[in-house]
Amino acid sequence: MSEEHKPENPLISIAVNVVIPVAILSFLSKDKYLGPVWALVIGLAFPIGYGLRTLIRDRKADFMSIIGIISVTLTGVFGILKLPPEYIAIKEAAIPLIIGMAIVVSLWTPFPLIKKILMTPQLFDVDRLTSALKEKGCESEFEKRLKGLTFEFASSFFLSAVLNYALAKFMLKSEPGTEAYTAELGKMTGWSHVVVLVPVMAVMFFVMNKLFNTLTELTGCPLDDLLAAHHREKTAVEPE
Repeated sequence: MSEEHKPENPLISIAVNVVIPVAILSFLSKDKYLGPVWALVIGLAFPIGYGLRTLIRDRKADFMSIIGIISVTLTGVFGILKLPPEYIAIKEAAIPLIIGMAIVVSLWTPFPLIKKILMTPQLFDVDRLTSALKEKGCESEFEKRLKGLTFEFASSFFLSAVLNYALAKFMLKSEPGTEAYTAELGKMTGWSHVVVLVPVMAVMFFVMNKLFNTLTELTGCPLDDLLAAHHREKTAVEPE
């Protein structure tokens, strides 16, 4: 029997992925402390290490986690190599742009990514959902609507690409490899969770709300009956 892991504490995740790296990059990049290079290496080691730990512990390759690890690693490599800030800006825009394009293109493959990202066992009782759609004869209608939602969902990544690029161009002004440049990377990391994450989450909230409404309409089931959390609670109270 596989070991069940408790959900991650969101405060720990925020601390390791945002607060600690921003603090190190912003305040310890002076030569009398870590210096710009070591501040960059140590600061970015926290989110990279945390992401790798999660992948190893859960023993499965989470798509978004892998993308996050690659993105942070590239930021560190570009900084250590003292590449021009334009490289960081292009990288910041390219990753969400590629994800958005991959989500759209995957519609014409047997494995649409939107199902892998949104229709997960962690969120939905997939067996219950599938059987309810089949009973109502709405499987083809659901697939049709899911395609429409795919473009709206992908738009959140396209928005992220534009905002990421603009933020990097605005924040990164100093010479790479300097104390000021490392501090700017820290500020960019911190501000990205406001400038980028908030509008992107707003788009995703809109898409998820439409998905929930679509599922309840087509299945005729209350939303609670389709959610994985409800299924787990129901299973837990049933007598053995």
